[in-house]
Parts: sequence; structure tokens; C-alpha cells
Amino acid sequence: MLNNRNISSVVFAIIMVMLASCSAERDFNKGKKALAIGEYYDAGEYFKKAYRKTPPKEHAKRGQIARQMAMCYAKINFTGRSVAAYRNAVRYKQATKDDYLILGKQMLKAGLYKDAADNFKIALDSMPGNVLAKNGLESALSAQKWKKLGSRYTVKRMNVFNSRRADYSPMLYGDENNRLYFTSTRNDAEGDDLSGITGTKAGDIFVSEKDDRGKWSKPEPVGGGVNTAYDEGACAFSTDGQTMYLTQCVTDPSSPRFATIMTSARSDAAWSAPTLLELTHDTLSCYAHPAISPDGDWLYFVSDMPGGMGGLDIWRVRITAAGLGGVENLGEPINTAGNEEFPTFRPNGDLYFSSDGHVGMGGLDIFIAKATKQGYKITHPGYPLNSSGDDFGMTFEGAYNRGFFSSNRNDARGWDHIYSFVNPEIVRTVKGWVYEREGYELPAAQVYIIGDDGTNEKVGVKGDGSFTKELTAGVNYLFLASCKGFLNHKEELHVEHTADSKEYVLQFPLASISAPVLIDNIFYDFDKATLRPESAKALDELVNLLNENPNVTIELGAHCDYKGSAEYNKQLAQRRAESVVRYLIGKGIASDRLTPVGYGKERPKVIRKKLTERYPWLNENDVLTPEFIMKLDKEKQEICNQLNRRTEFTVLRTTYGMKLSSATE
Repeated sequence: MLNNRNISSVVFAIIMVMLASCSAERDFNKGKKALAIGEYYDAGEYFKKAYRKTPPKEHAKRGQIARQMAMCYAKINFTGRSVAAYRNAVRYKQATKDDYLILGKQMLKAGLYKDAADNFKIALDSMPGNVLAKNGLESALSAQKWKKLGSRYTVKRMNVFNSRRADYSPMLYGDENNRLYFTSTRNDAEGDDLSGITGTKAGDIFVSEKDDRGKWSKPEPVGGGVNTAYDEGACAFSTDGQTMYLTQCVTDPSSPRFATIMTSARSDAAWSAPTLLELTHDTLSCYAHPAISPDGDWLYFVSDMPGGMGGLDIWRVRITAAGLGGVENLGEPINTAGNEEFPTFRPNGDLYFSSDGHVGMGGLDIFIAKATKQGYKITHPGYPLNSSGDDFGMTFEGAYNRGFFSSNRNDARGWDHIYSFVNPEIVRTVKGWVYEREGYELPAAQVYIIGDDGTNEKVGVKGDGSFTKELTAGVNYLFLASCKGFLNHKEELHVEHTADSKEYVLQFPLASISAPVLIDNIFYDFDKATLRPESAKALDELVNLLNENPNVTIELGAHCDYKGSAEYNKQLAQRRAESVVRYLIGKGIASDRLTPVGYGKERPKVIRKKLTERYPWLNENDVLTPEFIMKLDKEKQEICNQLNRRTEFTVLRTTYGMKLSSATE
């Protein structure tokens, strides 16, 4: 018989169960709401509370909550928790056929290859022919072999860049690759709130600089308004280094997150606040992980827009002077029914990307896509570049197979960290420099590369006018540098077979079409027009230039210093100009392309900025008149007289030998 105390205890227990059930339901609903807008971390926390408050005897309910929790943990790389939650969903018989596939993937990431294989087999039983399940099973059976086999890669965790949070997507920048940009959710990031997506602060872009001794500095946030309270990351740079492409994810508490690609311009050594780069008019798809092709003509990116092959795909769009072209999907064999992300390029044109849809070791694996005449050839670089975790975000130190990448291997929390990698291969490269004669680098230049192995490509130059290209031994190459407003310059190179890596260095001094160009190292006998033998090298270079630019006619102008009478100097200069013309004609240059003019001392030299680096006591636009020179000391006077005694050429026409239409004649 129940007494009042017993009745009260029963009533109290019933009330507590009802309260717990209501509380569990509230947490479950909050979890679903957070999940709907992509706040996976917050959703996982609510589902975990709901799971703990749900009585063990309510098998179906606990299994449903565990399934939702597992899904959230998988999204934020809490792999161990995801595996445990999926196992509870299986135990309570609430797992779907798709869940076995996802559980197999999570077990791959955890390195549980035997268990992963078992779950992929279950998935294949219910989904025969499913490519992801088939590739997952092959991955589970191959991963251990890859790990045992190893590769020439060596990797090292770079603690100088890493924090106690996530650090990923490194990207080298600068003419000497002495700056490393990367994304981090460390405490120094902008904003005070923790992301409902990851449980950490929103990501910002940080930068570290390497000094002359090779030591990297403490990473600092990038200034100039690039970083905001929102997520920024996964950046890339234009070939001239003047534009940063980055991913930004703006937070809206009432709707899903959509990543967008932004651009930031570099000016006065600082980056501007980013502006939206509209790739399509589709505002309901994600656009992320930008990468620029080595020739600067294509922007590659990742998107889930309609027309893809499943999950996230890699797309590209042409960059033109008039704006962006239409987007196109890279298709097979690069894209799969899974996710392809984080494209990046090695300077030799090889595309590196990460995928969980190809056969790999688990999570995102890095793959290499080499362009061939038949299409792309995909290779897996093996272990230890790849691991059971997520491996992604490559960046290369010039043409060499070394640099940095990111991985969440061996991190129980699933946070990413930056690693270095080295593959000691024999690399033959060329480093070229394109610049104006008597002037500075030409970052707007393009270099066309043709090889007798079928190579035919165009590359852009960096901000310092340089370019780097990996070469093939035994191949003969022709390099043609061009820039608007300048004459072309050609160089030829035969690449030898070498036992070690070798770098060839080529110079491409371009002559201006609009300004006089000095022909350096032209020497005459004293007070005569006779060319000295040591002038031959410079004149032969001019012969090559005229042969490379057959539609050009030039004026050969000879100049003297102010000593002697004007009439005498002019006659001497005329004879000297005619001597140069006779030399060029003797080398096969048509006479009607050459006009000799003796200026004598009529046109004193005007100092260009580049020359002030050699003679700091001169200023840009100084005119070396007799009055200017006579104010200087004797040594400087002689230098100025030498500068005035010069032979120059000026482009007169660029249409020689071309058949003009009647409208232009």
C-alpha cells in the first residue's frame, strides 16, 4: 500500500521524466534549427544535450538524435565523436544506407581501415554500383599498403605558423617567396564571438615573413581591411602579385552561409578592403578556394552550383581585359560524385587539388592532375604527403617540389595545422627577367614558350618582371617576351641532361617603341667615325632585335659632347651614324629600314630614373646641357660628357613590309 511519501516520490519522478523529455525536445529542436543554417558546432552541442536527456529505453529517439549528432561532428572534423555517434545510430537501428557510407568515410579518417571496409561493404549491398562506396572500399584496402610503401616526400609540422586553433591553406607570396599567407581561427583573429559553425573564432588571413637568415616571423593579421568579423581565408594571388583572391563567408543568423570569392588590390604595400567578385548571378551557391593558373588567364574555384558532378566541384572562368568569361566545370576525371576542393598550381602547370571522392587514404587526399593531349592524368602522391586525415591547400616554393600544405592528421579535435613538404627531385628550371632597356621591370609583360617537344604556352610575369618555368631535359626551347609599347625579345635555350637540379637564367631587355633606346658599348676611334672591334657585340644584338621585329624601321642617332664646334660635331655624328647603318646592312638588314642621323650636341641626354641609381648625384629628367655640366666638379663633368657621347635608336614605324588596307593607305 502506497503512503503519502511514496506517492509524492512517484509523482516527483514522473514530473522529472516529463521535464527531462520536454528539455530534450527543446534541445533537439534547437539543434535542428542550428543545423538548418549551417551552425554545425552549435547543432552538435544541442543534439548532445538532447541525447543525454533522452532515456536509454527510448531506442528510436536516441538513435535519431545520435544520427543528427554524428552528421554535425562529421561536418566539423570531430571524427572520433562522429564515429561514436554513428555507431550509436547503428546500435539503435536508426542508420540509413547513406549513413553506412558516411560512417565508412569517417572510419577512414580515423585510420580504422578494417571497420571502414566493413561499412563500405554494407553500403554497397544496399547501393550496388555506388561509386563513392566502391572507391571507399578500395581506399580502405589500399591505405595500409600506401603507408607501408611510403614515397620520396618528407613532411614536418611547422609550429612557427601554428596555434592552438585551426591554421590552414598556406600560400607563398613575393618575388622571393618570403611571405606566407594562411587562414587561422586563433585568438588574434577579428571579432569576439565564437562561430556557431566551428566553435572557434571566425577565420582571418595572417601573414609571416622570412628574413635573410631564413627565419619566419610571428604571424600577424593582414591589415588594410582584408579581415573582418566574418570568415576570411583560402587566398590566392594574381601572377603580378597585385590582386588577392580570397574566400569570405558572411554570417547571417537567420539563413544558411554562402561562401563568396572576394578580391583585394595591393597599393603602397597594403591590401585594400575586399570587394565581391561576381562569378555568376546564382546567389544560392557557394564559391570558394580561388586559384590562378600560371599564365594568369584562368581563375579556378570550388562551387556546389547546379551543373556539377556531385558535392563540391572544381570550376574555372577565363580572366580577360573586358572582365570574366563564362564558368565551366572541369568534369572528369578531376571531379567526382564526392567533393573536390582547394585547387592550386605548381608553376609547371600541374594542378593540385584535394578530394574525398577519388581512391585515397581517408578524408581529403591531395591529387595531381597533369594535362596531356588526351586530357588530365590523375595521380596520388602517396604517404606521407597524404594521411588518413584531411590533407589540402598546397603552395610551392618556385618551381621546386617543396613548400607547405595543411592537414588535420593526429589532431584529436580535428583542427588543421600547417606542414612543410619536400620532394627531392631533379628539377631543371629557367628564371627569366623582363624589363625595359635603361629602365625597370615590366610586370605587364607576357612570355611565350615554345619547345620542340610540343610545348606551346604563355606565362605572365611577377611584380619584379620575373617568371619561372620548369623545363624538360633534352628539349630545345624558344622564349619570346612581349609587352605593349615595346619591341619583342627572343631567347633560345637547349636544356641538358644533368645529375642535379639546375636553374638557367635569361634576360629579356625590351626596347621602347616611343622613347630613344641607348645602344650601349658602341666605340669609335678617337675623333673618327670608324667602329672599333669591341662594338660588334652590341651591334650584333641590335641585328638580332631587328630580325626578331621585322616590321620595324629605326632611326640611328649619334650624339657628341659639347666640346668642339656645333657644325664639326654634327658632321662627325652623321658619319658615325652612317658607320652603324653600314654595319647593319652588312649583316643583312634592309637599308630602307635604317635612317642615320647625326645630332652632334643638339640633343643633350635626358636622365632617366634608372640611371640615378648608378649616379645618385643626378636626378630624373636632368638635361646634360653645357650649363648643367659646367657646375659640376671635373670627375662628374667627364661622366656627363661620356653619357652625352652616345648612339641611340628610335623606332619610326612598326608596319614595315605589311600590306595596308586602302582605308589606311
